[in-house]
Amino acid sequence: MQPLDTPFTIIVGNYGSGKTELSLALARYQRKVSNGNVALVDLDIVNPYFRSAERAGLLREEGIEIKMPSFALSTVDIPALPAEIQSVFEPGRYDHVVIDVGGDDVGATALGRYFPYIQPVRDRMKVMYVVNPYRPLSGTEDDICALYELIRIRSRLTPDLLVNNANLQRQTTAQDLIESQTLLETVGKRLGLPVGMVVGYERFRTELPEAMQAIFFPIEPLMLPDWLEDDLA
Repeated sequence: MQPLDTPFTIIVGNYGSGKTELSLALARYQRKVSNGNVALVDLDIVNPYFRSAERAGLLREEGIEIKMPSFALSTVDIPALPAEIQSVFEPGRYDHVVIDVGGDDVGATALGRYFPYIQPVRDRMKVMYVVNPYRPLSGTEDDICALYELIRIRSRLTPDLLVNNANLQRQTTAQDLIESQTLLETVGKRLGLPVGMVVGYERFRTELPEAMQAIFFPIEPLMLPDWLEDDLA
């Protein structure tokens, strides 16, 4: 899949869009298929919950390095980004780097500080704007476009593609993805971006139109709340 062919992948989007799940899945996928050096950067300085750092143990067991704010998984509530995060942009250090950015424009501001390091490798990077139309402030064309513009300005990066990550947790159906695809294709025309990836349970694949199957990326959630038993997985 073309979006996965670049050494750097940056995931942006609204709160609850599924950025963290996708970041985890992409890092694990890259490690599995390449057996190369893979790093996952948890750049969320806003939300202390449901962050990729919570799966640090699993990632390290699979040979994936994880870099995170110094306050992550602690009781400290002061955003602090260690200098080592910028090391992921050093030439040849990693085969693949996935950066999980905090929600909306506030989270994207943290990404903006790394612009001097990102600029030299921008042509080897995909910035993916993840959309879950079933989340607040993401359900209409205007809402999605407005947040896109805020993220673009704060991060100092223009996304390369849209990701259809429509989901209602275990109640999600293939039809939800299909209906959201229509919305995102309209958004894409307005923004001049393709819908480059569709994310969902593997069982949805055969129910999707061929065009969606061609850009489908299967995912099994790792970040479901303890109280939500995913009996469809």
